[in-house]
Amino acid sequence: MNFEFIASTRIIFGPGTASRVGAIASGFGKRVLVASGVPSGVFGDFATNLGQAGLEVFDLQVETEPTVEIIQKGQAIGRQNNCDVIIGLGGGSAIDTGKAIAALMTNTGDLYNYLEVIGKGQPIQNPSAPFIAIPTTAGTGAEVTSNAVISADIPDHQGRKIKVSLRSPLMQARLAILDPLLTLELPASVTASTGLDALTQLIEPYVSNKANPMTDAICREGLRRVSGALRTAYFDGKDVVARENMLIASLFSGIALANAKLGAVHGFAAPIGGLYMAAHGAVCARLLPLVMRANINALNERETDNPIFQRYQEVAQILTGRTDATAEDGIAWVQSLVSDLKIPGLSEYGMKIGDIPEVVQQAARASSMQGNPIKLTDAELSQILYQAL
Repeated sequence: MNFEFIASTRIIFGPGTASRVGAIASGFGKRVLVASGVPSGVFGDFATNLGQAGLEVFDLQVETEPTVEIIQKGQAIGRQNNCDVIIGLGGGSAIDTGKAIAALMTNTGDLYNYLEVIGKGQPIQNPSAPFIAIPTTAGTGAEVTSNAVISADIPDHQGRKIKVSLRSPLMQARLAILDPLLTLELPASVTASTGLDALTQLIEPYVSNKANPMTDAICREGLRRVSGALRTAYFDGKDVVARENMLIASLFSGIALANAKLGAVHGFAAPIGGLYMAAHGAVCARLLPLVMRANINALNERETDNPIFQRYQEVAQILTGRTDATAEDGIAWVQSLVSDLKIPGLSEYGMKIGDIPEVVQQAARASSMQGNPIKLTDAELSQILYQAL
């Protein structure tokens, strides 16, 4: 057995802990750029906290998923104002934006020097500027990952988009502050899509071909918390205990995906998110039970002795709370949850049957697809997308 495990970010968790940000950030520097994806009122209170700690605050509004343009804008603001601390405040988009800016603040040249696929793919040489991640959603776990997913134009493809990564172990946040009170105002639709993203990021590492004992333990505990909290958080957003459990589950999902592979859900999510600008969590949510079904069917047909069967059964037992639950019961539980949380089909984002071959082609090359517990054929991948429309 061989594996590596990275968890270098300092984590502060608990209701009210966001109020500590000014005092802590002042130990890192004096001029702060905040990549903010929160309403103006929330940002105002946050900026006041930083100001009271003697920090000068500069704001970058992040209203979409990270793009090359918004990160370049943030890099320019940071350098023009000599910012020495970067904060990502919001969902995964704001955190990934801040994470990318922090890396560029201490490394020479343009973003394209370091981007995969469409850039030069050069390795980041220097540790990022001090970066603090403060999530206000419970889903991506971006506060403890070492990459930023960025939407960029595909060269010579008439404005079509692709999602690519900026990644390096040197991009880890110096600090993550997880305050469940910041998630109490999340709309039900965002609670659903982000929460199901966390669920996906707990199931996929657990059944991936790179699972290890440490991620296994984290995934089991995260699944247990999601099973009892996500529906409650969706239907009663003010339930602090449910919000706490979902924020812990999201955190655990980020640690798990950073230390084990993902799978076909995320293999699809990157090209779909780029081509249709669909929210990552909602795409994952729609695909999750369909990929679970396709994997189990493929294992039944080609690898009947694969120990992943047992892992899918364990997932089902945790989610349902039944010791006699089967893998089929787990699929049914997830499908019921997706239905109850009103996750739309992919056609809502503009995807059509004729688009399926292109998406399958892109997804088959995605790094996440390499972690799937069994290699799915193009026909199987196409069937998943057809059902997801």
